[in-house]
Amino acid sequence: MDKIKIQPVLVGGDINCYSVARAYHEAYGVKSIAFGKMLLGATKDSNIIDFRVDPNMGNKEEFIKVLLKTADELAEPNKKLIIHGCTDEYAELIIDYRDVLSEKYIVPYIGAELKDKLIEKELFYNMCEEYGLDYPKTYIYNKGDEIGDFGFNYPVILKASDSISFFQNAFEGMNKAYLIQDEEEFKREIEKIYSHGYKKSMIVQDFIPGDDSHMRVLTCYSDKNGKVKMQCLGHVLLEEHTPKGIGNHAAIVTEYDEEVMTKFKNFLESINYTGYSNFDIKYDTRDNKYKVFEINLRQGRSNYYVTSSGNNIAKFVVEDRVNNKELDLKIQKEPFFWRCIPKEVVYKYVKSQELVNKCKELDAAGKSATSFGYEADLKGNFKRRWYIFLYHVNQFRKFKKYCK
Repeated sequence: MDKIKIQPVLVGGDINCYSVARAYHEAYGVKSIAFGKMLLGATKDSNIIDFRVDPNMGNKEEFIKVLLKTADELAEPNKKLIIHGCTDEYAELIIDYRDVLSEKYIVPYIGAELKDKLIEKELFYNMCEEYGLDYPKTYIYNKGDEIGDFGFNYPVILKASDSISFFQNAFEGMNKAYLIQDEEEFKREIEKIYSHGYKKSMIVQDFIPGDDSHMRVLTCYSDKNGKVKMQCLGHVLLEEHTPKGIGNHAAIVTEYDEEVMTKFKNFLESINYTGYSNFDIKYDTRDNKYKVFEINLRQGRSNYYVTSSGNNIAKFVVEDRVNNKELDLKIQKEPFFWRCIPKEVVYKYVKSQELVNKCKELDAAGKSATSFGYEADLKGNFKRRWYIFLYHVNQFRKFKKYCK
């Protein structure tokens, strides 16, 4: 029998896409095909990605037409096409069209019915109540509601329940999330948000004190039978602080916490989740609990922290869905230092000297990696090297401006 060939097809063009492509190239030496609405620096001029621009890729009809046509063009005996969404928007579209795409692609995702219970934060928190996951005190605000007592004090966090719809109604000065200091500021921002077309509910949450290093990120892979086969918990050191980048991880050290990992494993298996899941969590020193903000129905933007620490995200999908192997449960226990910014920026802006020292020790021991530092992509690729040089220079500027 001829050897099975795999072809990753990725949708999205940011660092998430690049990291998935890198995982496939590291594991199988294969070049990924990727689609996006425009060229982005993270994937531009890469030797490991065949990037194809379609400005209408966010349109449902164009999305499915392009992917089905591509599948027909790539079709050959013993070739398996694997699709990954690298943004929330594209992951949702893949889920919505899972049945159609499954005729031509391996689609390692949940179905639309479960998606609808998880994707909007308001409904996700209902599931947290049902399955015993801790989350911040929350108030659901709908357009036109009176502004009164939330049940907790200012400052509060304000963010959209449906982030996709929110960003589809963009306006100048919009933020991914808002730290609101008082009622006057709340009224001002709410009016601005609803006057630009967003119609769904807003999430008002108790602000959990603590800097970026109080954040955690948990990535899991659940096999086709709904059993968790990989967990990698990251202790976030730094996040981006630009208005639209708030919450994006910039540096992580992996860590092991059996209680937290077991709790989320039980949750995923109870709801029969399949594919990659990614949880944003914050440690609350007031009651010593880890509180979840949201679930991403895909690998996270910082997914190379998983691959580089020894859990190649491509391999789990291929072994499970292509080779039909029964996977052992892999839990990351050893610490590993990942970053997508210069390590000098990490050492300067991480407030805990203990964490900085840990990063330096891991780096000195060779237990560290950066998403863009892939020699197989950089060798002989002047344009790529130049982009990464400028990208790193820009990180110094951005953190100096926004990270106070």
